[in-house]
Amino acid sequence: MSFPAPLENSFWDIRIPLSREVKFSILGISVTLLFVALCILLWQLCRYCTQPPTPDNDVISPVLDGQSYENLQNNSPAPHYQLECRHDEAERMSRCLSRSSDLASSMDSLGELDEERVQGTLRFSLFYDQLQSRLVVTVLEARGLAMREFSRSADPFVRLRLLWASKEDDEQRLSCVLQEWQTRLVKDSCNPMFGDQFSCILPEEDVSRVTVRMEVRDFDKFSRHGILGEVRAPLNSLNIMYPLEMMDDLQHPKKDAVGEVLLSLKYMPTSQRLEVGILKARTIFRSSKAERVLYARTSVLCNQCKIRHQRTPEKVRWDVTVFNEVMIFVLPDTQIRECSITVSIYEMRPGKKSSKRLIGQVTLGKSRNIEDEHWKLMMRSLRQPVAKWHLLFL
Repeated sequence: MSFPAPLENSFWDIRIPLSREVKFSILGISVTLLFVALCILLWQLCRYCTQPPTPDNDVISPVLDGQSYENLQNNSPAPHYQLECRHDEAERMSRCLSRSSDLASSMDSLGELDEERVQGTLRFSLFYDQLQSRLVVTVLEARGLAMREFSRSADPFVRLRLLWASKEDDEQRLSCVLQEWQTRLVKDSCNPMFGDQFSCILPEEDVSRVTVRMEVRDFDKFSRHGILGEVRAPLNSLNIMYPLEMMDDLQHPKKDAVGEVLLSLKYMPTSQRLEVGILKARTIFRSSKAERVLYARTSVLCNQCKIRHQRTPEKVRWDVTVFNEVMIFVLPDTQIRECSITVSIYEMRPGKKSSKRLIGQVTLGKSRNIEDEHWKLMMRSLRQPVAKWHLLFL
C-alpha cells in the first residue's frame, strides 16, 4: 500500500500570481496608509497634550447644613449641579439681553454722549452783492474738530444749505432748501483748510428769510457720514452788504421742519399684512423754470436694520402733491411689534436719476416717542385705516 508524498512547499513558499508592478503598487499604498495613520495618531496626541485642563469649579455644590446634607446623602442621589449651574447662567444671560426698544433707548443715550463731544470752530465769510443780487458764501477753515477713536483723525467736509423760511410769525414755520453745496474733502485733518466759495442769485427781499446752515461732516466710505457739528447764520441779523468774516463754535445738529405728509396705516393680523398709504405731501415750492417731480420711499426697519423698502411712482411737484399710493409689507407679529417705518420724500428732475435730492423724512413706530400715537391708534384699530399728518424733517 503506497501513500502520497508529503507537500514540501510551506506557507512562505506560496507565490502570488501578480506582476511586479502590481506588487510594488500595493506596497506603496500600504506604506502611504500607514504613514497617514501615524500622522493622525501624532495629531491626536499633540491635541490631547496641548488641551487645557478642565477647571474643577465647573461643578458648584450648594451650601447645606448638616441635617439636610445627611438626608440628601441617605435618601437621594447627588443632583447634576453642573446642569443647574448652566441653566442659571442662561437665565442670567437672558435677563441681560434687552429688547429692541431698550436697544433704541440705549442708542439714543449713545447719541447724547456723541452730542456732548461736539467741539471745534468753523470760519467762514458772507457777502451780498446788491448790484448782481448774488449771495456769496466762502468756507475758509475749521479748527479743533473731534477725531475718531480708532484712527485718531478725521476726514471732514462741509455741507451747506440755504434755508428759506415761509412765515416769520409762525412758531413751527416750514422751510425749504433754496441751494445745497458741498466743499471738497480734506483727509486726515482735524484743522482742515477749505477756501471753497459758493454763490447764487437771491432777491434782496428774500435775504431776511434765509438762514445759512453749514454742517461739518466726517466722511465714511462704508457707512453714513458722521456729523461733527453745525453752524447757523441767519441773514436777518447780519449786515452782509460788505464781506463779513465770522468764526463760530460748532453746535449740536438740529432738524428743520420742511413740510408735512399725510400717512395712512392699517394692519391685518390674520394675513400679517401692513399697509402704508402715502396720500399727500405738503411742501414749500419755490417756482423754477425746470420741472420737478417727487416720489416717496418707504423703508421698514427692525432692530435698526432695514429689511424691506418700496417707492411710489413719480408725481409732478406742487405745493400739495397727491400720491394716493398704498404699499403693502408682510410682517410677522413679532416684527410688527418692534419695527419702525421711515418715509422719505425725494425731489428730482424728470429723466435724470442722478439729480435726486432729499426733501425730508419722518420715522414712526414703537421706537420713536414722537410718532407713537399714530402707531398705537393703528394697533388699537386693527383692519381699519388710520390717517394722520406728520411733519417732515431735514
